[in-house]
Amino acid sequence: MTSKPKLSMYWASSCGGCEIALLGIHERILGVDRAFEFFFCPCVLDGKVKDVEALPDGDIAITFFNGAIRNRDNQRMAELLRRKSRVLVAFGACACHGGIPALANFNSVGEHLQTNYQESPAVVNPDGVLPRLQTEVAEGELELPELLERTRTLDQVVAVDYYLPGCPPEPERIWEAIGCLTAATPPPKGAILGAGRSSVCNECARRKETKDVAQVRRTFEFCPDEDVCLLEQGIACLGVVTRDGCRALCPAANMPCTGCYGPAEAGADQGARMVAALASVLDLGDYAGVSERRVAEKTADATAGLVDPAGTFYKYSSAASALRGRRQ
Repeated sequence: MTSKPKLSMYWASSCGGCEIALLGIHERILGVDRAFEFFFCPCVLDGKVKDVEALPDGDIAITFFNGAIRNRDNQRMAELLRRKSRVLVAFGACACHGGIPALANFNSVGEHLQTNYQESPAVVNPDGVLPRLQTEVAEGELELPELLERTRTLDQVVAVDYYLPGCPPEPERIWEAIGCLTAATPPPKGAILGAGRSSVCNECARRKETKDVAQVRRTFEFCPDEDVCLLEQGIACLGVVTRDGCRALCPAANMPCTGCYGPAEAGADQGARMVAALASVLDLGDYAGVSERRVAEKTADATAGLVDPAGTFYKYSSAASALRGRRQ
């Protein structure tokens, strides 16, 4: 038996990139292993839920919980790990803000099942069979976890001690967070670790010049100038409304920030602030004598490049937004 404090990491509804990002701290993982017992980490260990259930409450020192709460099993594991952990960290964009899984909230569970199992061009399902929660087989009963009608952030289900945003968090930021959590005086509960208090724009080296944009464009339609602000070139770059901490890696690679570090300190609703930011730079010409209908037409023309506004403005944060991602 080891006397080291236990460290766990759980993978809920997410892509698995957060698990790999933890290993991205490279040889420093050996230092973590010297300080902690990796007790439950399904991606790298053959851990069993029953072993977690058998622990006294609060026996796990730190749990990194990545992924959104999309189904009943995610919810059950969140509640279990909250009871068993002294410190619970929402790890990554999906746990912090809902992430890409929360874009499912713009449609109902029934609509998703119909699209994916009955209407998809790649599906052959003449009898219209849908997944069932229980299925009897020779070996016994097989179960599938029930999908929740709304995908939630981790803190919409259980109390969260700290947040570590990113899709995934950058390895250097993960290492910083581990240092904060193991310090003699850890940060106050509720703190956002591994991120700054400003926006990605403050980390971005691109020149900010004009504020007049005639047309929103998509990245494949032209080759953006590598030195000029992408938003000022008509690309919906969310750096202006996204928390810093990533070192502006996407704009440095000539790609727009898509907002994975969540809303910047100054505003809670990332999508609403991006709508305002885009509106402030769109130049629709002279409004004098122009009818309201014509203004609407000009706005529609100028923003035709926004083919998926919800997926653009709320790609990672819809579950934590004022809309909660629900269609009205």
